[in-house]
Amino acid sequence: MYRLEEETEDDWWEVEALYDLCFAPGRTALSSYRLRDGVPTVAALCLVLRDDDGILAAAIRYWPVEVGGQDALLLGPVAVHPTRQGEGLGGLLINESLAEARRLGWERVMLVGDAPYYARFGFHRLDGVEMPPPTNPDRVLGLALKAGAWDGVRGPVTKAT
Repeated sequence: MYRLEEETEDDWWEVEALYDLCFAPGRTALSSYRLRDGVPTVAALCLVLRDDDGILAAAIRYWPVEVGGQDALLLGPVAVHPTRQGEGLGGLLINESLAEARRLGWERVMLVGDAPYYARFGFHRLDGVEMPPPTNPDRVLGLALKAGAWDGVRGPVTKAT
């Protein structure tokens, strides 16, 4: 049994340690982190899953960005502790947070990730959306939370203003 909760300030370093474990400490050198520097998360969408003993099993974060001047969410990172992988926890976090993003009125979400994995949640390659280099354009994926939300949205991804 797991408890799904909004991430709190007290969770921050434990979540960071999980991300380091799953992605290595060098993860902060990735171009997507330049979009996160100095920008607060979208707190209502940053979730943690804890087991009955209170041990962190998985976490997901979201950040505001702009694409061609349009607001969007940048999903990630999402991580599941290696001992808990294969239980569907990542999918649970993604589905729950996307449902909450819709409820809060967000229209579009993007991420940099593995297309075959994220396709099951409805993500597809975003043509014309430019992440800071060096990012493989085939890994820039998006999901419209509102019909047509990505139509005509092109250009560089920048920090939210």
